[in-house]
Amino acid sequence: MNMDFLFEALKSPFISGLLLGLLVAFFTWKSGFTALRQSAREIKRMETELKDLQVHLNTQLKINASGNETLLNELEALRRQNENLRVNNAALQQKPGRAEQQQLQVYEIAIRAMREQAPGFAPAWEKAQRHAEAELEAAESGLKRLMRRVIPSLGNSSTSPATVAITEEPGEQPARID
Repeated sequence: MNMDFLFEALKSPFISGLLLGLLVAFFTWKSGFTALRQSAREIKRMETELKDLQVHLNTQLKINASGNETLLNELEALRRQNENLRVNNAALQQKPGRAEQQQLQVYEIAIRAMREQAPGFAPAWEKAQRHAEAELEAAESGLKRLMRRVIPSLGNSSTSPATVAITEEPGEQPARID
């Protein structure tokens, strides 16, 4: 009797509609459950990927920061070196003899220009230059050198003490040229 009753109930439109509705509900629930599981796996995969990207980003930022720090240190060292060079250059400009060297360069340029432009300047200049070279050689050797060591102010005169004494009148004091 039970089986007959079950067959009779299944033939009823209400029960068959209910069974059909439950079947659709079951497939919908299963589809939702599968989608939920797949979404959970996707979320887990995304979280893992996000962690990997964060680690990569942190590593990249550390590398960039150390590179920037190195560049800043190098820039600071170059600034200090530049300042030291500027100070050294200023000190060299103030060094004794620097002004004289610059003046000699100016004279050399002016002499070259005069040799090119003034026709009578070159022979007179060459003669004066040979005379000055001969006097310098004489001053570097012999009596003038000894006299200049003993009496330094005599070394600066343009004529030697011997020539001054010879050209003076007897009884007069030799004139000193400083």
